[in-house]
Amino acid sequence: MLQYPIFNTVDNNMIEHTEVILRRGQAFTISLNFRTTVQPWDNFTFIASTGPSPAESQQTKVIFNLSDQGASGWSATQEHSEHGCMNLTIVSPANAVIGRYKLKLQIDSGKKFSSVLLGHFVLLFNPWCPNDDVYMANEKDRQEYVLNDSGIIFHGLEKYIQQEAWNYGQFEEDILDISLAILDRSLNHRKDPSIDVSNRNNPIYVSRVISAMVNSNDEKGVVEGKWNGKYCSGTNPLHWSGSVTILRKWYRRRYKPVRYGQCWVFAGVMCTVLRSLGIPTRVITNFNSAHDRNINLSIDKYIDISGKTLHLTEDSVWNFHVWNESWFIRRDLGSFYDGWQVLDATPQERSKGIFQCGPASTKAIKEGDVNLDYDSSFVFAAVNADCVTWIHYSNKRKERIYSNTRKIGKFISTKAVGTNSRVDVTDNYKYPEGSLKERQVYKKALKLLGVSSTGRRTKVTRRRRRFSVAWRQNMTAPTGKPTISGKLNLDASPVIGQDILLTLSLRNLITDFKTIKVKLSASAVLYTRKPKTEILQWSRSIQLGSEEVKEIPFKISYSQYKNALMDDRKILVTALCEVRQGASLLMEKDILLQDPFLTIKVFGPTVVHKAANVQVTFTNPLSETVTDCVLRAEGSGLLKEQLQIKYVNDSSTIEFEIIPYKSGTRQLQVDLVSNHFSDIKGFVMLDVTPVQ
Repeated sequence: MLQYPIFNTVDNNMIEHTEVILRRGQAFTISLNFRTTVQPWDNFTFIASTGPSPAESQQTKVIFNLSDQGASGWSATQEHSEHGCMNLTIVSPANAVIGRYKLKLQIDSGKKFSSVLLGHFVLLFNPWCPNDDVYMANEKDRQEYVLNDSGIIFHGLEKYIQQEAWNYGQFEEDILDISLAILDRSLNHRKDPSIDVSNRNNPIYVSRVISAMVNSNDEKGVVEGKWNGKYCSGTNPLHWSGSVTILRKWYRRRYKPVRYGQCWVFAGVMCTVLRSLGIPTRVITNFNSAHDRNINLSIDKYIDISGKTLHLTEDSVWNFHVWNESWFIRRDLGSFYDGWQVLDATPQERSKGIFQCGPASTKAIKEGDVNLDYDSSFVFAAVNADCVTWIHYSNKRKERIYSNTRKIGKFISTKAVGTNSRVDVTDNYKYPEGSLKERQVYKKALKLLGVSSTGRRTKVTRRRRRFSVAWRQNMTAPTGKPTISGKLNLDASPVIGQDILLTLSLRNLITDFKTIKVKLSASAVLYTRKPKTEILQWSRSIQLGSEEVKEIPFKISYSQYKNALMDDRKILVTALCEVRQGASLLMEKDILLQDPFLTIKVFGPTVVHKAANVQVTFTNPLSETVTDCVLRAEGSGLLKEQLQIKYVNDSSTIEFEIIPYKSGTRQLQVDLVSNHFSDIKGFVMLDVTPVQ
């Protein structure tokens, strides 16, 4: 009776996929061709099902009739049709379970009953539908946070913010299949597939599962993190420049975790997956990000009498940390907490026994509502914790020399809508630093966490109480008011291959003559500010007359740091200044060495399916010869797979060809790796026109 169905969809997602892709709440049409005439008494029943064990009770199976909107919210309506053909419009509800569906049709003719599989389709979240929990009202926002397949991730230092291009590629071939496979590989799915699939109508649930699955710590997820040692058995995290290669590698190697990632990699991959599923998502960078292991909102740092960092605490402050925000409403918390929700796939702390974080409402974080789901206290500490620095003497006595309530959570950044410029979203996370409201919120959070104003917990587990109290035993308060001040300054922008020139400026704040014992050290550090290799250490006595200012120039030569420098290209300089009477002074300077630049030129117009030549120019600033060079290029709509070109010397010009396969604004990313440079990156935006 039924010859074949034809699916049509009104939504062009730009997805490279052989199945029909739909968004929930969106109408789509089916054309049914019949060999015999449809009779008025024929009864048409549709069955849409998803998951391994579809059930009506779990909303993973729905049964609805023609011209009848059932309790499930699914409906089928007959449109104008020709003889022998029936055109139908089917609409799914805005709260339907997302995933891969089968659609069946049952026809009851009274004397004859038939059933046929009409086909398969994939249903996604729908930010265009006002009744969907992920609805986003502004079309430009939807274009950016759902449809944009490339972007910018910010990193570096609070006073030297850098940008890096990232290829999200959520509409590339296989990526949607991979995103659905990630859900099917989760612990929740393996424990109870039916319940897991039934919960996939909720962006809160889906996003939390993805935050656990992007890292490999518990669930053999996508990316394995590594922050120490060599990366011989995998890829240096700095060498990734997009999600597509990572996700395909995980998928094609039968779900074996991809080595290795760090925070921006986890955030880039999660942005790809969530956008592919239809959840508006963006990448956020928090500069001076606190990792508060015991959640007492105080980051304690210990140094010895030479100024060297001691590892007596699990707390840390990262130069930057990258996470995600996704946009949806919070039915579990109330409408006040709707909007941007923080999600963090970097495996830092367990949440309910699993390395996952969020979704935490940015409004809850700003208001200090650290008792609300999920992981609001951890994110609040990341942007609001106070910093306290202690000198640890050999007799176990501790002296607090530095306390800063404004250091943490600086220049919280994301890419602007429609451009590659940086937008500061710090105001979304907290009130102005030092304001009365900001301190009130901080005290509110302390109270909700059961932490006293001294940083001690009033209600904690034994393990956490041991840390928070033991650290403060035998502590000594600062000895009087400061009698000296100082600053570490860079004399010029630090460039890799050149000496680093600095000046230590000291000021006597009183009229008495002062002898200051200065202990200066410099170490190569990771972006987590964990020291790895000592570069320089010296001490000397400086005499200052009444209210005198003295400047002491010094340098860190290239020969001193070249073999110590980590891939992060970061150096931490510390100066501890002690006087006989008065408080000690600690100064720190984070230095990020600049890599040489890549120049990218694309010759001629860029047109779909027509080759264009690309020329990359690199100038070696070092006296040594650069060897073992590899140039990589990628870009959604420009290159189907990541391009790699190996060459053995530091040739100043490399050429290759691209053949665009999608029109519109496209981002071409290029990076260079060699024996001396771990990662030199550049990108260029291209306007690709359709074939005329």
